[in-house]
Amino acid sequence: MRPVSIVWFKRDLRVVDHAPLAEAARVGPVLPLYLVEPGLWAEPDASGRQWAFLRESLVELRAALAELGAPLVVRVGEAVEVFESLRERVPIGGLWAHEETGNGWTFARDRRVRAWARAHGIPFRELRQSGVIRRLRTRAGWSRKWDAFMRRPIVPAPARLEPVPGIDPGPIPDRPPGLADDPCPGRQRGGRAAGRELLESFLADRCLPYQRAMSAPEAGAVHCSRLSPHLAFGTLSIREVLQAAEAELRTLDGRREPEARRKAGALRSFIGRLHWRCHFVQKLEDEPDIEFRPFHPMFEGLRGSDPQRLEAWARGRTGWPFVDACLRSLAATGWLNFRARAMLVAVACYQLWQDWRAPALQLARWFTDFEPGIHWPQVQMQAGTTGINTLRTYDPVKQGFDHDPEGRFVARWVPELARLPMPFRLRPWTAPSLVLADAGVELGRDYPLPLVDAKAAAAEARARITAVRRRPGFAELADAIQERHGSRKAGVPRPDRRGKPTPRASGQLRLDL
Repeated sequence: MRPVSIVWFKRDLRVVDHAPLAEAARVGPVLPLYLVEPGLWAEPDASGRQWAFLRESLVELRAALAELGAPLVVRVGEAVEVFESLRERVPIGGLWAHEETGNGWTFARDRRVRAWARAHGIPFRELRQSGVIRRLRTRAGWSRKWDAFMRRPIVPAPARLEPVPGIDPGPIPDRPPGLADDPCPGRQRGGRAAGRELLESFLADRCLPYQRAMSAPEAGAVHCSRLSPHLAFGTLSIREVLQAAEAELRTLDGRREPEARRKAGALRSFIGRLHWRCHFVQKLEDEPDIEFRPFHPMFEGLRGSDPQRLEAWARGRTGWPFVDACLRSLAATGWLNFRARAMLVAVACYQLWQDWRAPALQLARWFTDFEPGIHWPQVQMQAGTTGINTLRTYDPVKQGFDHDPEGRFVARWVPELARLPMPFRLRPWTAPSLVLADAGVELGRDYPLPLVDAKAAAAEARARITAVRRRPGFAELADAIQERHGSRKAGVPRPDRRGKPTPRASGQLRLDL
């Protein structure tokens, strides 16, 4: 038998713009492989909604590969054991995969696979699939390198794959062993076809109110691209999304109609967020430990844990209606707009003074689009533990009036308050007793009072963090963090010891990803 190239699919569930698949197809027989790894799905950031999206994507990927001549092979087990069992059956000429910036578990697993491949003399070729650069020595010139990679032509699917005889594709399991049930009635559908449909509708017309709608959870659910889970699991590549958006933008060149100008602004904003997406993933690629410890070591152990507060937050029972509506919506749909995600982290870490890891893991499980490289740097940014970003506290009442001024979102997700008139629906503790009675609401029974005084708790939290920023040696460590992780393009300034940014506030501090 001729040597076989194994193409290991991970977060790249497509046949288009898949360089490892295209390169392996030029060499000889190809065995496309996906591993359902029990250890990965036992991690505290994994959930059934993520698997359900992924499974739908695997079904579609298997069909696409079968049309090319080699259906997807699926195996349940740990990577090294599965690869060794295949080595005993077929001569492996090479292992191909995309580079992955995953969680700590996948980082350790990849090291084990590399060691196994070296021990058996099997070349393990990992290729880039995004603007993230492995073994990056300096952030200088990073944006230029990102642009160069993203402008390369899309890699077409191979015309044909030479299959490996005698290998049973195996079933795609309904659920990995031990993974808990996770009802999510509003979850997005997986698979490349769904991703292409979203991309086309966004570029056609959904994007028109994008810049305004992205800040509100109700409007954002319609007018944001909703491509995040497809980018997270790779049913679409970020390069093809970028190039499609730029192609649509070029059709608007020279047009002066208000709608054309509005659309052009929306697409430029969207393209900017694709750039910043890789910028944040690069942080985890460069420093995997930020999943487990704060960027700035002086914040280690600053906050504690209050299980009762954390449970109330997770159940959407904080007593702040807009916060609770966002939490309940996320639990039921697996998606939330960025500003609301930032608010949920900030409320947990400032007003409720919880250590950032516990609420971050709950959110990771809820996000169908969980992307470790986005999640962990962003959580720390919102929790104030980077040492280089301004402190971001959110007034949970003001956020409601800003982004749900008519109270429709709250009425939908906190139905016990739906009969309360505005503005009391967003701050029920201020409603007169007769208004509460008419709406059938008894605070403390039907809906809780706020867990804490939001403004006072935020002020106390900021004071505690500012005290840490004033410690000797804090600024020097912050400078090192900025040098390693800060954006050269945006010119992120180092905050002073009071936590305030210098006047030249950067794009990183302003941008709502």
